[in-house]
Amino acid sequence: MTELNQPLGGNAMPRFGGPGTMMRLPAAATAEGLDVAFVGVPFDIGTSNRSGTRMGPRQIRQESCMVRPYNMATRAAPFDSLQVADIGDVAINTFNIFDSMRIIEEAYDAILAHGAKPLTIGGDHTIPLPILRALHKVHGPVGLIHVDAHADVNEAMFGEPIAHGTPFRRAIEEGLIDPRRMVQIGLRGSGYTAEDFDWAAALGVRVVPAEECWHRSLSPLMAEVRAQLGEGPVYLTFDIDALDPAHAPGTGTPEIGGLTSVQGLEIIRGCRGLNLVGGDCVEVSPPYDPSGNTAITAAFLLFEMLCVMPGVQYRT
Repeated sequence: MTELNQPLGGNAMPRFGGPGTMMRLPAAATAEGLDVAFVGVPFDIGTSNRSGTRMGPRQIRQESCMVRPYNMATRAAPFDSLQVADIGDVAINTFNIFDSMRIIEEAYDAILAHGAKPLTIGGDHTIPLPILRALHKVHGPVGLIHVDAHADVNEAMFGEPIAHGTPFRRAIEEGLIDPRRMVQIGLRGSGYTAEDFDWAAALGVRVVPAEECWHRSLSPLMAEVRAQLGEGPVYLTFDIDALDPAHAPGTGTPEIGGLTSVQGLEIIRGCRGLNLVGGDCVEVSPPYDPSGNTAITAAFLLFEMLCVMPGVQYRT
């Protein structure tokens, strides 16, 4: 029986030491033999306002040393269940967004060819587009849980079709997502037209504005989402700006009135039982939160995603 990788514990090595991998897991050159691969995409050339998400993967990994291997709330034991490692970063082309889309797609083609499920450390929110392109080759159109302050369905930004505000319009247009199996949670803020959030809704996407989430648990919502998405493949994308900037200030396009960190946990934990084929946490911009608190939050959200991946055992 293959011995499963374990994060380096804080009693074996002080948390301020050890490898700079996600949760101080073993590093791997490829996804061969892995059930789940943590992979960084240090990318921010699709950013429209405050840059810095290229530094996100490094800081999230650094702060992930605080995450322990068992989920004491849900009793999930992912490292007793799955072979997990950190396969490093995708070497994007810093000067060419279209070439970067190709590079990222090909990197995920290789991950999926090994049968591994990617959990992505972003990076701005452009990056799900090439990831979904790779997933489509294996799974066909997927369901999508999109947690965000913004709909990211712009036709273009400054005339450009690829940017962090356009990925889900492109993905729907390309048939990568089944809009009837898509939900957007946490949308809010001001817009340019009254119809900014309506394009996706008109195609059958369930849109849950942040105002519908205020002062309530999101566990009942996630029960409805699970019923809507059913048994088919699902991708989970979590923009850290879905959380209120009081909880996650280190991001490029903050919007007040957002979700709490507790609601973020409820959303991810509510994905248990879905056929998750991958996930990401994006838009952490370390220059806007030198404390590291936003990156700590992202690290825990990624751990929670790992805990709801298919095949994880739960200790009763």
